[in-house]
Amino acid sequence: MLRLISFQGFVVTCVCCGRRAGIIERAGGSMEEEMEQLRSSRSLAGGEFALSDVFYFYKKGVESIVDDQVTQRFSSEELASWNLLTRTNQNFRYISLRLTVIWGLGVFVRYCVLFPLRITLAIIGLSWLVIGTTLVGFLPESSVKNWLSELVHLTCYRICARGLSATIHYHNKENKPQKGGICVANHTTPIDVVILANDGCYAMVGQIHGGLMGVIQRSMVRSCPHVWFERSEMKDRHTVTSRLRAHVTAKTKLPILIFPEGTCINNTSVMMFKKGSFEIGGTIYPVAIKYDPRFGDAFWNSSKYNMVSYLLRMMTSWAIVVNVWYLPPMTIQDGEDAAQFANRVKSAIAEQGGLLDLAWDGGLKRGKVKDSFKEEQQKMYSSIIVRHDDTNSSNSCSGNTEEQ
Repeated sequence: MLRLISFQGFVVTCVCCGRRAGIIERAGGSMEEEMEQLRSSRSLAGGEFALSDVFYFYKKGVESIVDDQVTQRFSSEELASWNLLTRTNQNFRYISLRLTVIWGLGVFVRYCVLFPLRITLAIIGLSWLVIGTTLVGFLPESSVKNWLSELVHLTCYRICARGLSATIHYHNKENKPQKGGICVANHTTPIDVVILANDGCYAMVGQIHGGLMGVIQRSMVRSCPHVWFERSEMKDRHTVTSRLRAHVTAKTKLPILIFPEGTCINNTSVMMFKKGSFEIGGTIYPVAIKYDPRFGDAFWNSSKYNMVSYLLRMMTSWAIVVNVWYLPPMTIQDGEDAAQFANRVKSAIAEQGGLLDLAWDGGLKRGKVKDSFKEEQQKMYSSIIVRHDDTNSSNSCSGNTEEQ
């Protein structure tokens, strides 16, 4: 049984059996436009304050409670139909013997046939990456060393992609990132690096780790000028920016690969780009990445799964199917600051990838809403009140002048 609840332009559909299937029809206008609509519907003239203004904030609050646009971006995308993976149907119910048999065969193929092959390929790829880059690192700096380094990196990443059964479709290759530039892309999973590096070499940016990851990082940097930072340096924004700017200035070095969101989003939207990547200077090469969730969910929910568990899920999926679009290079325009430039690039990526463009910070995955966001809404409402008040005052003055 469905019950329809309508209130001031938004619609909520809820299922009484307890399973939520919320649908909200959100108004597309700004705060000022929606508030003006509320006032005009009640034949209220603009003034210092109208009680009907409360309904706008009440409506927005209920919308966020029923269908939050932010936190749902940190969980796996819901599928329209079951793809025979148990992880996408936690509340499994017996449907038919035929479907159960097909599911059982799928489990056997994925875990007993594909998984061992994929593990073998991943081990070969990572081993060759460590050995190959270490050997190339002993060579003196020359064009031959750079060519061998790119060859080793490309070979290893392509082997690792086969270990995930990745099917990658690249579009608009004429816009591929060039040396001395900065490649920015939306971020869904750590394997975004593997997906992009299958079609070209990049200089990676990140924090130095220990263990196996540390061994791989140290071997990679011997043959290619990747930019690794100590934990203490990552907190120093000036140091990070200076090292990245020095890398970009050298036009012979590989393009830097950066994910400005700073965290993994579930590939349904693009969240706020940190402006630091756009303060470095140079040419920005935007890239849009869109995964097909029907064959396997590539999103890494780091608060729920560690890296080992995540890779196990990837290697036991049907496949990783992804589209990659290279967008035309972009540079900062006159009168545009880094934040505005970042938003312009983000919008272009969202439009090309068919993703929702959100202004929210991906850091909300683990943190609270910043006070600056709250203050921004307060300032917006205050400006509406002041504007109305000024308009009324000017109208009163003109009326008095005419009477005189």
